[in-house]
Amino acid sequence: MAATLVRLLAASFALATLLQDANADTWCGKNYMASSPIVPPGGQFSTPATSSKPLLALRCAPVIKPYLPEDASSPAGFLIDTPVTFSEVVGAVPIDLPTHGSKGTLEVTVKVGGRTLAKGPVALNATKAELPFSLKSLEPQATPFDVECSATYSAPGTKGTPQTFSANTTLSYLPDPPDGRSVTKMDLRTGALLAKPATGKDGAYETVFPIGFYTNFGGYLTSNVSVIDEIAAQGFTVIHPIPTFDNLTALAEVIQRMEEVGIYLMYDMRWTYMNNTAVTEEVNRVKNSPALLLWYTGDEPDGTSDPLNATTTAYDLIYSLDGYHPVSLVLNCENYYWTEYTAGTDIVMQDTYPIAINATFSTVWGTPCTPDYGDCGCDNCKGELDDISTRMDEFAERRFIDGWERTKAIWTVPQGFGGDSYWNREPTGKEFVVQSVLGINHGGLGVVSWNAPTTDDITASASALAQSLATMKDFILNPAATFTHVVTAGVDVGLWTVGAKTLVLATNMNYSEAKFDLSSAGLAAKALFGVKQVLDSGARIEGHVVTLENVGTGGFIVG
Repeated sequence: MAATLVRLLAASFALATLLQDANADTWCGKNYMASSPIVPPGGQFSTPATSSKPLLALRCAPVIKPYLPEDASSPAGFLIDTPVTFSEVVGAVPIDLPTHGSKGTLEVTVKVGGRTLAKGPVALNATKAELPFSLKSLEPQATPFDVECSATYSAPGTKGTPQTFSANTTLSYLPDPPDGRSVTKMDLRTGALLAKPATGKDGAYETVFPIGFYTNFGGYLTSNVSVIDEIAAQGFTVIHPIPTFDNLTALAEVIQRMEEVGIYLMYDMRWTYMNNTAVTEEVNRVKNSPALLLWYTGDEPDGTSDPLNATTTAYDLIYSLDGYHPVSLVLNCENYYWTEYTAGTDIVMQDTYPIAINATFSTVWGTPCTPDYGDCGCDNCKGELDDISTRMDEFAERRFIDGWERTKAIWTVPQGFGGDSYWNREPTGKEFVVQSVLGINHGGLGVVSWNAPTTDDITASASALAQSLATMKDFILNPAATFTHVVTAGVDVGLWTVGAKTLVLATNMNYSEAKFDLSSAGLAAKALFGVKQVLDSGARIEGHVVTLENVGTGGFIVG
């Protein structure tokens, strides 16, 4: 988002520059000035070819990243995914399957340095099949272990040579962190973050659902650090201060206050992530804070067409300096060098901003917006709420195609601003919640909005969502949860079932009242045992029918 504002502030300079160079300014690879020619941007994600025969895409990953010596007393594990597909996704190779009867199982072996760590049968089309192993056979080290996963398959009833398949991954088993450094783990069964208390006090690792705002640093956080107390009291779990951090004393005071109140830090290096010296200084300055949850590098690097290896270069450097916290970035473009920029992150965020825009004609630049030209503030959007759903689904599909569905998480960035440039008004509080819940229902494991301070209405609604997530995360981030997704007549519903209870998270994309009948999801009988409402953003339930106000959202625990 910051890059969007910068290019607006620089508009007069850009207009003069374009008189000399018609291709000087682009966004998502597209020319957007009225004097610029239409030139296809390139960089589109390649749709995999279709195979006439079934393919197996063997994938493996550790359950936790990173493991530590403290984990050696408990079984560790590798996750094995065995999707059978007809799309030529990364790693997919032909598999000969019987046409009738049982398809059988794979025999999977996981090795490090030629030594077998785990072995066992895994069904075809398995998801998150877990093979246990012991860390005691390994010595912790700063660099990841290279892991070889292999599988053999013999179709039932055949006597042919077994088919073999392979995949590679890495295992991070780090020494105890030096200097009392905090650690954020990723549970690769879900993509959820695990952390100890941000205060630095003793406590177990717990799941963290990051919800908060990109937050103004100078003139806001620095003007009165007690605002951090207010943010924490409102239920938010993370603060993402917006650089520049030109006053290091003030930065230290802000981080210290975050530690004192126990709210996590998302540390932003948007202006420095391509400067190795600056990254080294910043990582070494902040990495020991118990409040540090994760790093953030590229802010819309696809929009500004940063070098395609920039995010990976920064990622590798950060891991060489720290390694105990994941790395994130945000992508603004719908489809511009997605793979190249996403390669350099553990968490890829999307910031689709569809509220109160003209999606087909740029009110800022006076040009049409097409897949090849123009900038309307929301790349290749329709100007509707389900632009967010579409973007989340596209990111998830590409993640699978690239073989990253187990190792990279997706977060969402709701629009919390408006009233200038491309956006005619701010979202309402209810619209803010719809945006956030659409992101969650479509796989988002974090909600960090641009930007605070924002309107009172958005702040109150975001706070209500944050407080409800303290309960809902036990379903959304639970590795044992089974998930079902339903979209009907503009109502988007996520259902997470853990044991006998189901979280129903329903949001209405319509600007009129809508209903959702729990019986359509097989929950009418469960509703008889009780319903607890945990989120009310214009929703109520009567019997087994959820009524949603226009752009209303409700969260209910059923059973």
